[in-house]
Amino acid sequence: MRTATLFIATALGATVLCAQNPLSTELKMQYDAAKANIMKSAERMPDADYSFKPTPTNTRTFGQTIAHIADVQMAICGAVKGERKMGDAEKSKTSKADIVAALNESFAYCDGAYAGLTDASGAEMIKMFGGERSKLGALYFNVIHDSEMYGEVVVYYRAKGMVPPSTSDRPAMGKKKE
Repeated sequence: MRTATLFIATALGATVLCAQNPLSTELKMQYDAAKANIMKSAERMPDADYSFKPTPTNTRTFGQTIAHIADVQMAICGAVKGERKMGDAEKSKTSKADIVAALNESFAYCDGAYAGLTDASGAEMIKMFGGERSKLGALYFNVIHDSEMYGEVVVYYRAKGMVPPSTSDRPAMGKKKE
């Protein structure tokens, strides 16, 4: 009985929190989904394929694409936190270990920006990329950029004959995920 009461109290608390901050709560859910797909992609790609380009004319290797995500996240989340933060992973890192470490660092840094966000604080204006936007808008831009870059990551996966995490981790129709 005590477990059921605790579960119900937790669920009600989460519902109230979502009702109080629906915009920032939904944004955090989108961020968490993008983060999961990108992290799994970075971790599952073999080390040797971090230098892979689907065609010789691609502008970035797989590793550079992941490093680019890390760098942009540092800049966006830095602006939201009122800090000037610039990553250099795309230009300075080539090994999987170093790139994944930079990506982990950027997500850990951004986690703080998302965790502290409420609908009220999301309306605060910040300076970013030579203009002004709300914190909420900046962090939505981060999710959009992450999702666009994940789309590129999927191309690298498919070109290597691999199945990207957003597909491989999805349960088959009519079956529960284990």
